[in-house]
Amino acid sequence: MNLAVLGAQWGDEGKGKIVDLLTPRFNLVARYQGGHNAGHTVYVDGTKFVLRLIPSGILHHGITCVIGNGVVVDPAALFGEIDELIKHGIDVGDRLVVSDKAHLILPYHRDLDLLSEARRGERKIGTTSRGIGPAYEDKIARRGIRVGDLADPAGLAENVRDNVTARNRLVHDSTMDWKEVLDNLLQQGERLRPMARDVSLLLSNAMRAGQSILFEGAQGTLLDIDHGTYPYVTSSNASIGGVCTGLGVGPRAIGRVLGVVKAYTTRVGEGPLPTELSGEMGNRLRESGNEYGAVTGRPRRCGWYDAVAVRYGVRINGLDALALTKLDV
Repeated sequence: MNLAVLGAQWGDEGKGKIVDLLTPRFNLVARYQGGHNAGHTVYVDGTKFVLRLIPSGILHHGITCVIGNGVVVDPAALFGEIDELIKHGIDVGDRLVVSDKAHLILPYHRDLDLLSEARRGERKIGTTSRGIGPAYEDKIARRGIRVGDLADPAGLAENVRDNVTARNRLVHDSTMDWKEVLDNLLQQGERLRPMARDVSLLLSNAMRAGQSILFEGAQGTLLDIDHGTYPYVTSSNASIGGVCTGLGVGPRAIGRVLGVVKAYTTRVGEGPLPTELSGEMGNRLRESGNEYGAVTGRPRRCGWYDAVAVRYGVRINGLDALALTKLDV
């Protein structure tokens, strides 16, 4: 039976460790949304791994890991992650598959992310400024560049030129050379293209063959673009609906849904946190739980367990069970 594992709070619940624990029971692990703004921390034989794009299942031999079309992929970040795994003796080989429909994060997306936050002033969202939001904006505006586009250099050149030109009109203090962006992308494409597949077909064939899939979510339900604490949310569907749209599988492919929650509550960035603690107690909880972002190192805001928020996550996702982490803290 296939299982979806997702966060039922504001992210950072410990999903990576739960996925790592459950992976041996499955044949494939498939990530369905988000980008390299989400870090899943796993320890193997005392070695710390922070996986941002690659599913946590990659640490287990023989497991196929899938990055779905709902994920936005920064090629440089992906290759950096692969190289780090190889350095520690983790054989990625042909076990990593990237959807040919996944959108790419390019240098101008990071610039636009910084510009957007600066324009918001005191109403900033508190993003990681890694270009995630602008890449999703381009996707919805139908001007995004996908992994599959790397197979068409002529069309790719036209799209990169148009997008960089538009970026240069918005960011007045510098001028980006679209040809340089294109050259780098073509080089990255040489390494990325062999990983590109029709993920929907791959997963469908796997299920027909009787293989089981672990669907891995990033962030958390209360950061969902539709069902989270808008506008202080991420740019994708971190809740259960993202599995279907982000991987190209039908709802019946999801056998059961496991929500991961902490024994207390944290969030990174701006937005409401009803049970937030300030002063000595909040600091003590943060230090005891080592509540600092795995990707950014930013201190997390901490508060008591919010049962109302978790009940909302149960309803939105149709959770069958909860995995409760950090009881020791």
